[in-house]
Amino acid sequence: MMSFRNLLLLLAAFAAALMTPAHAEKIHIAAAADLKFAMQDIVRAFKVKNPGDDLEVIYGSSGKFNTQIQQGAPYDLYFSADIAFPQALAKAGFAASPVKPYGLGRLVLWSSELDATKMTLASLTDPKITRIAIANPKHAPYGKRAVEALRATGLWEKTEPKLVYGENIAHAAQFVQTGNAQVGILALALAISPELAAKGGYWLVPEALHAPLTQGFIITKRAAGSALAKRFADYMDSQQARAVMVQYGFALPGEVTIK
Repeated sequence: MMSFRNLLLLLAAFAAALMTPAHAEKIHIAAAADLKFAMQDIVRAFKVKNPGDDLEVIYGSSGKFNTQIQQGAPYDLYFSADIAFPQALAKAGFAASPVKPYGLGRLVLWSSELDATKMTLASLTDPKITRIAIANPKHAPYGKRAVEALRATGLWEKTEPKLVYGENIAHAAQFVQTGNAQVGILALALAISPELAAKGGYWLVPEALHAPLTQGFIITKRAAGSALAKRFADYMDSQQARAVMVQYGFALPGEVTIK
């Protein structure tokens, strides 16, 4: 016969089960480092409406995530600063959804010790500037576009010896924040975040100087049966999520952009 204590424990477990949403899941999201602040806001708002769900976001280099997913890394969604990476994954059979664009990234000059609002790329040749931070162009889209912009303006030879490379665009921003670089060629989304905006200004690099930073995401093959992955992907199209993306400079065609 069941004891009174065991009966109470059983009732408590039953009550807890009733209080837990039936769709409660956990997913892992690989996101380009430029999305850090925008994605934090979006995930926070999503969880208000879906309190039982658990979303873990890992930020880093789009190129490295691309390689890791091909090698079986347990990511359920992949947000890339270069849409070419998820497009290639989809073509190779690693996606469970079409590739969805979520914004167009922009490059800026940013500094916490210099007035970047009065600078241009030509300012980087100043002998007083000895360290310029960019993301590693070998695997980070923002770093690749920074190199393109410097080459397009004929400044590569003079600036290349000054470059210090971050593992991703957020790491490059840390170099400037900590004084290990005087200026950085960074993502607009980071420069206008509360963390950086309070410490320095920026100058927007003309889009014509580099290939577009069209960004996109996929649900990975691993998450083909995940209802949560599908709900979050759908939420990225919502008016609330798009407002956050535009706020951080990730506008899509037809949306108001930051000039």
